[in-house]
Amino acid sequence: MHDPDPPFRPVRRREGYLPLEDLGLIGDGTTTALVGLDGSISWMCLPRFDAEPLFCGLLDHARGGHFTLAPEDVVEARQRYEPDTGVLTTELRSPTGLVRVTDALALRTGADLTDDTPADRSELVRSAVVLAGHVRLRADLEPRGGAQTRNLFSGLEVRPLRRPDLRLHLRSTRPLTGLRSTHDLNQGERLDLVLSWGRFHRHHRLDTDAMLRATANAWRRWMKGFVYDGPEEPLVRRSAITLKLCDDWANGSLVAAPTSSLPAPIGGIRNWDYRYAWIRDAAYAVFALRRIGFRGEADAFLGWVLDAFEYSRQPRIMYDLRGGLVPDEVEDGELEGYQRSAPVRWGNGAADQRQHDVYGEILDCADQWLRSGGEIQTELWASLAQLADAAERAWRQPDQGIWEVRSEGRVFTYSAGLCQVALDRAAQMGERLGLPGRIAQWRTAADQLRRLILEQSWDEDAQTLSAHLDGGGLLDASLLALPLRHVVPADHPRMVATTNAIAERLSAGDGLLYRYLHKESPDGLAGDEGAFVLCSFWLVDNLIGQGRIQEAEELYASLCARASPLGLLSEQINPSTGEFMGNFPQAFSHIGIIASGVNLARAKAGVQG
Repeated sequence: MHDPDPPFRPVRRREGYLPLEDLGLIGDGTTTALVGLDGSISWMCLPRFDAEPLFCGLLDHARGGHFTLAPEDVVEARQRYEPDTGVLTTELRSPTGLVRVTDALALRTGADLTDDTPADRSELVRSAVVLAGHVRLRADLEPRGGAQTRNLFSGLEVRPLRRPDLRLHLRSTRPLTGLRSTHDLNQGERLDLVLSWGRFHRHHRLDTDAMLRATANAWRRWMKGFVYDGPEEPLVRRSAITLKLCDDWANGSLVAAPTSSLPAPIGGIRNWDYRYAWIRDAAYAVFALRRIGFRGEADAFLGWVLDAFEYSRQPRIMYDLRGGLVPDEVEDGELEGYQRSAPVRWGNGAADQRQHDVYGEILDCADQWLRSGGEIQTELWASLAQLADAAERAWRQPDQGIWEVRSEGRVFTYSAGLCQVALDRAAQMGERLGLPGRIAQWRTAADQLRRLILEQSWDEDAQTLSAHLDGGGLLDASLLALPLRHVVPADHPRMVATTNAIAERLSAGDGLLYRYLHKESPDGLAGDEGAFVLCSFWLVDNLIGQGRIQEAEELYASLCARASPLGLLSEQINPSTGEFMGNFPQAFSHIGIIASGVNLARAKAGVQG
């Protein structure tokens, strides 16, 4: 549960790995790092989110590399964020003393995070101060594959052996004997470390207090735009910051998660690289951020989607952060995987899948872009019109669906629903603005497809809409998203029945939902998985749309209570233990916190839509 002032707790490890709940996220709009409750940074990719990790002890604690700053013999610890910032503090207690480590990926002095421009300094700041007693503080920097060093002014030049493209510089307020050093410190004494890359500040005065202050101030200025009056307000605030940490500030794109290959479940093979930008994630993020005051970020995501589509000249489900092609999926046999859950993968093989929902995502983004005051040039509109024409045909063809199954394709109801969205939004834009195109035909096709979805996917015996358009009664939690995209009203009798069927048959217990049941709906991969967090937030939204406000409130509160003490959520949750599974933190899960909170607040205030 999110706790701004958490108690100390023991540092736990399983197979040498911290639980995901015991990791905190810091970032600067170009990359992120995960800081553990034990004072270790076990994940950081340089110079950007999707680069090869410099530290990936998260995926192999013995060989992946780390950057640890902690007293020897840690007994217990706690973590918390400086309020309304991406600055993280970790307090670690040893048998002889207490030390506080403050971590941040530094931002420029005066940085305006509402601008679509880089704000980073390409510097990681780690500042340790002894709060009580005395400690023997260990500073251990170990890139994956090792590194060569040489002494330079105020520190060390570090050349990672695997990354000859990186030139790092480590500065310190105390003498360094190498990449591993120990320092005996008494109460009030401190050790500051700054790791730099890209451009260097090694001849500048080392003033970590000023760097941390500038970083915190930049975050707090940005958070002045936060507007929300609803349930779980502290967690919604933290989710806004978490989404911003997953945002590429210069390009306007959003990573699905800043990590790769965290398994769902432990010991399984469902390990994927999420450090790329999915069109559907951007579409949902736009909805969430705009409604809590961050229109600039929402518009940046919309612009990025349209730019990526226009540049590629074809609809793709995901892109790299600059709008280019996602690398081919490869396995890294040198790393054992988180808690020995191989394989570790880089790149994503789903990038070339056929997923028809992308038609609706792109055209919905275009519609939102126009409604927010944007303009669409003639050439782009011509491409969007072709996309609507393609959607009119595509829904009849099998695809891999929203969940990117690696089995033979089917005609998924959700995919057909998003083709309906494509036709509807194209018709709306054409009708509203008098644009050229097959406007009347799109409107007719959209209306027909909506009726067809309600009729053909309905299974009278199972009393539910079905995962596939040919019926059959198989369930898929993506059906809960149809009302959110205005395909089917939430209070339509068949949607109400579908909501009840999903809540019962896909239940993982205590409000958690599976995406689908693997025994009934094989997806081409061995093993099961955990409960998918976003699906439960979709259930909240459907309950709200059906007027079941008390049920929605109770479910929303129970889901929010599953966040870590730092207010972070993973992709999935192990229903039997409550432990986090999958890539972490997951943007989709935090979108759910925001969107469902807004919907609850509006419903209780009597606001429609």
